[in-house]
Amino acid sequence: MTRLTVPVGPADHIQGAADAPIVMVEYGDFECPYCGRMYLVIKNLQQALGPRLAVVFRHFPLVDMHPHAGAAALVSEAAGQAGKFWAMHDRLYENQSALEDEDLLRYARDLGVPDALTQRAFAGDFESKVEADFRGGMHSGVNGTPTLFLNGTRYDGEPDTASLLNAMKRLLR
Repeated sequence: MTRLTVPVGPADHIQGAADAPIVMVEYGDFECPYCGRMYLVIKNLQQALGPRLAVVFRHFPLVDMHPHAGAAALVSEAAGQAGKFWAMHDRLYENQSALEDEDLLRYARDLGVPDALTQRAFAGDFESKVEADFRGGMHSGVNGTPTLFLNGTRYDGEPDTASLLNAMKRLLR
């Protein structure tokens, strides 16, 4: 079993309570179609488990395969600086086919992210956070997206709602 080497901490984006009985860490790429499907699965899991589940998102942009993933990650970090990370996260996954720079700028404006923050993202100001997530994923054995860890242990089961829910219910026993 592969373990998460970088513990969840204050630099992470987390939905839910950090002390929830189940903490799921996702290493994801905003342009990855499999991550787009996982986004819907995670929404289902959050609905089913409520406060028993905390979700952490970490960047793992596969820019060789997904040329817009890097810029999307940076703009999501800019949104995070404005307290809008999760709103941007959702917007990016719901619009995976429209991730050009002008699309990213429009999403940021729609969400109320100051243009100055978005311009900082395009200038690369948030690269250190994205790179730190990526390096942490590499150290934890991440080699593709999405990769999930449940309470610190890599989940290698089927990537569907029922399978993940069963695995999570076993953790609640």
